[in-house]
Amino acid sequence: MNVFRTAVLLAKKDLYSELKTKQILVTQIIFAALVIVVFSFAFDPSNNTTKAVIPGVIWVIIVFAGILGLNRSFISEQRNDTMQGLLVAPMEAASIYLGKFLANFTMILVVEVISIPFLFLLFDFKFVGSLPYFLVVIFLGSFGFITIGTFLAALAANSKSSEMLLPLLLFPITTPILIGVVQATRIILTNMEKFSSALAWIQLITAYDVIFFVVCFLLIDFVLEV
Repeated sequence: MNVFRTAVLLAKKDLYSELKTKQILVTQIIFAALVIVVFSFAFDPSNNTTKAVIPGVIWVIIVFAGILGLNRSFISEQRNDTMQGLLVAPMEAASIYLGKFLANFTMILVVEVISIPFLFLLFDFKFVGSLPYFLVVIFLGSFGFITIGTFLAALAANSKSSEMLLPLLLFPITTPILIGVVQATRIILTNMEKFSSALAWIQLITAYDVIFFVVCFLLIDFVLEV
């Protein structure tokens, strides 16, 4: 059984479990809604100057909702030594990482599909930029964040304070991605005249994603064996 097929089976297992319990996804959606409501009270949606905060709000939602899911993705496998069972099973450790990545990535995409339109609606934001490029930035930023986050969640899972350790490890490493996606999102949503700058940020994010995905994929064997 190849790595990708095994990873898909593990991702389906995690997503099916989440559909039954609805613990992580519902928490992420509630958190996203809470952030949007709080910002709508803090900034007057009818004031055009407040539209400048929307790119930041989008990524606040994605980052913190993502951490909620990442924290639980490997900790849940510690119960009943499930992770030990996966490690002794006839599969590569990379399949475990890839399966967790696919499950986490799918859930954060669901959160984005629900929360971003709600944000635009509540702030009465009229989309004047390029929708395809906006979706590309959201996809690339989420991909990179979940790639690194899933790897670090595996690294922090054995720690007693994993919920505190993960953000401490994650934020410094993902800072270039977050800066890039916020800048690219801001340009695409508000000032397409500077699209060349947005394209440069997109290229940087893409390179960062590819490098870290390969590195995480290669190093996950050592992390899971610790």
